[in-house]
Amino acid sequence: MTRNFFIGGNWKMNGSVSLVKTLVDMLNGASVPAGTEVVVAPPAIYVDRVRQTLKKEIGVAAQNSYVKASGAYTGEISPEQLKDLGIDWVILGHSERREYFKESDEFVGEKTAHALNAGVSVIACIGEKLEERESGETSAVVTRQLKAIADKVSDWTNVVVAYEPVWAIGTGKVATPEQAEEVHATLRKWLQDNVSQEVADKTRIIYGGSVKGSNSAELAKKENIDGFLVGGASLNNDFLTICVAQQ
Repeated sequence: MTRNFFIGGNWKMNGSVSLVKTLVDMLNGASVPAGTEVVVAPPAIYVDRVRQTLKKEIGVAAQNSYVKASGAYTGEISPEQLKDLGIDWVILGHSERREYFKESDEFVGEKTAHALNAGVSVIACIGEKLEERESGETSAVVTRQLKAIADKVSDWTNVVVAYEPVWAIGTGKVATPEQAEEVHATLRKWLQDNVSQEVADKTRIIYGGSVKGSNSAELAKKENIDGFLVGGASLNNDFLTICVAQQ
């Protein structure tokens, strides 16, 4: 079945008023191919500015959200608040959240369910560390992380799964197309066996981990790679090359 290609740009904790304007101008001047969905994720303080100035064909995501609609949770933002701003996406479970802020598999599952219930679509991130890959634990780790999401989610319509090997994020290393495809196929088979054939067929599984314009076209050829979650390369013109990788 044909799944629309998905390109996410995660700006992480980068940016300034000046850089945001430069990036928005770049994106506003870009042509998004038919059958491709593009979503960018600025830091929280710039999310509203980006949504107000970026053309509507390109989506805007937050980089994180909490499991409550409101309350005494200093420093957090809720999916309900994102929805109020017209923000339709959020990235959850990124390895940097799991590593630096000690977010557990179960907590990521809870946050995913809450965001979906609030009407915000989720880019749900999973991925193994270098020592886990070297010890042959990749499949066990990524399916464990996926199960924690599946345990909380009943409707997968608005979920994109992002496979991001931790050892390839920001390191300049990238999984070979064959390595990435192998994990993507494992994830799709897990969805087929543990959720449903329909969810396995329809859910987009995207790759993240030092994706660049120079390697995106080759990765995009793989059957189970439905797009990319891009870090550093989303902060410059290279992102436009990645956006047309499937053409």
